[in-house]
Amino acid sequence: MLLAPFFSVFLGFLICLFLGFRLGDKGCCIITTWCVFLATMFAETTLFQSVFCDTSYKLILSTWIPLGIGDILWVFSLDTITSGMLVIVTMIAFFVHLYSVEYMALDPHLPRFMSYLSLFTFFMLILVTSQNFLVMFIGWEGVGLCSFLLINFWHSRIQANKAAIKAILYNRVGDFFLLLAIFTILYKFNCLDYDIIFSQVAFLVDTYIYITDSFFFNYLDLICLSLLLGAVGKSAQLGLHGWLPDAMEGPTPVSALIHAATMVTAGVFLIIRSSFLFEYSPEILLVVAIVGAMTALFAATSGLFQNDIKRIIAFSTCSQLGYMVFACGLSNYNVSFFHLSNHAFFKALLFLGAGSIIHSVADEQDIRKMGGFKEVLPFSYMVFLIGSLALIGFPFLSGFYSKDIILEVAYAHYTNTSRFIFYVGLLSALFTAFYSTRLLIYVFFKSTNIFRVLTLSLHESNYPIFLPLFYLSICSIVVGYLSSDLIIGAGISSWNNTIFLLPFNYFMYDIEFLPIFKLLPLVVISLGIVISICVCMLFVDNFLALKRFTVFNSLYYFLVKKWYFDRIFNQHFGQAVIVSGYNIGYNHVDRGLIEYMGPSWISDLLYDSSKNFLNIQNGYIYNYLNMIFF
Repeated sequence: MLLAPFFSVFLGFLICLFLGFRLGDKGCCIITTWCVFLATMFAETTLFQSVFCDTSYKLILSTWIPLGIGDILWVFSLDTITSGMLVIVTMIAFFVHLYSVEYMALDPHLPRFMSYLSLFTFFMLILVTSQNFLVMFIGWEGVGLCSFLLINFWHSRIQANKAAIKAILYNRVGDFFLLLAIFTILYKFNCLDYDIIFSQVAFLVDTYIYITDSFFFNYLDLICLSLLLGAVGKSAQLGLHGWLPDAMEGPTPVSALIHAATMVTAGVFLIIRSSFLFEYSPEILLVVAIVGAMTALFAATSGLFQNDIKRIIAFSTCSQLGYMVFACGLSNYNVSFFHLSNHAFFKALLFLGAGSIIHSVADEQDIRKMGGFKEVLPFSYMVFLIGSLALIGFPFLSGFYSKDIILEVAYAHYTNTSRFIFYVGLLSALFTAFYSTRLLIYVFFKSTNIFRVLTLSLHESNYPIFLPLFYLSICSIVVGYLSSDLIIGAGISSWNNTIFLLPFNYFMYDIEFLPIFKLLPLVVISLGIVISICVCMLFVDNFLALKRFTVFNSLYYFLVKKWYFDRIFNQHFGQAVIVSGYNIGYNHVDRGLIEYMGPSWISDLLYDSSKNFLNIQNGYIYNYLNMIFF
């Protein structure tokens, strides 16, 4: 039963892959959706056992790499954090599978799409249930591969090709550092099993690796920094974030699955799972907090003036991931997991709701060409409103409970860095409220800019799309309230020692006695909503009326161009690699060394040898006599 979620999802993938041409579109959709539904039921059973029955399991399948001491095993664990992630991943995957039945119904390659979704879910389950770093890396690479396949699903589109290649290259950078962390852990601990490693961490706090007598590193700092850089690539933190907005080139169900519960949450999950390591590396924890805070601010500002409906939601994902990461940097791993679980539901709701709108308007994604949908798409309006309010952190919705407590904990740390992070988080919340309200106004409230021929085809979707949106709306409302005491309640024992926290990093009691700053998040998001309404009503032409001011013009392009990160990478890194590859690789190596030592050298040798033979056979008899004589 412990492996039932794996086998059911993988079985759906295999059946759809090998028998899809016989089963047809309908058969593949039914089988893969039901297999993921069964996995969801099994995952909920394991969650009940681990949380309410206070049990955990460790399942060893076989030996993978025999090392004599510290063999690397195919081993999986089912504890509180694993069971929680299992439920989140399988539930969101089930809703996405069901949604795809209607959304992708006209696609000629629907069986391939459904098989990719199931394979994606399978690798994510391996990632979250693994009991050692190497098995986790299998799932880590698997979700990267499946993201490439799904982003590039419509492979005849050039932009989809570019986005998929960009995603895989950015993730390769993070994967390199994760491998470096795994090799360092194996060298120092002689194993990769979580339990063995975490039990020895306290004894290696003052262990150093010496480059020279005056230049050395702490082993734990090196490991944690490498793990952080791996998480930065997978969870699209500042510096390696560029692939996430471009991943919108895939179908909308892919965007929902990637952004809500699978790939982008893998980096946050890695940091939470490695809390035993990070707690003994306070300098790296500080770096984690700063990277997360700056990511939240960057993504929130970059989403202010975007016009693609999916791209705006993608930047909100990047921003919320920043909140999760800086919560980990403040040693509040359970709070980060709380926001991760809440975010999965309302972000899936936002993406699938956006897909419902796009599906109704002939695949149009520009919000400037929408408007007035409140009357003609009332259900889509309702679900989009719930998702946006949950994202903003409106009181008593799921996002309110987790985002509010992240900011409160940041203020309760009473250090200059945490106060800086608190105010950055507040500013990010203001911008989130602004662009979420702007999105609602442009899509549902402003005068319509849609083509007249499309107004006759506007319609709500059928039950395969209606049901996931309805249940995700319910979850976006109640999940935060129902799970708050279970995940972040004081004195709870449900984590079963899966998350480690040093006593002086615990501030959950202090947040109940904060001054008026406890109300600041609510004031800030209200201010963001009001500003957005005023600006959208006063400057109707997409803020172009403000561009007559030079300062705003420069700021506008700075934010629309995403702080010019792509330009910097292309000009100073990508172009430099291309130029150096041409000058060094092509001119000196390919046309130089290889040509000289290879084809050119052989051809010159044959030519010179043939000339020598021609000189010998010149027709003079005395030359032939000399040759015979000698």
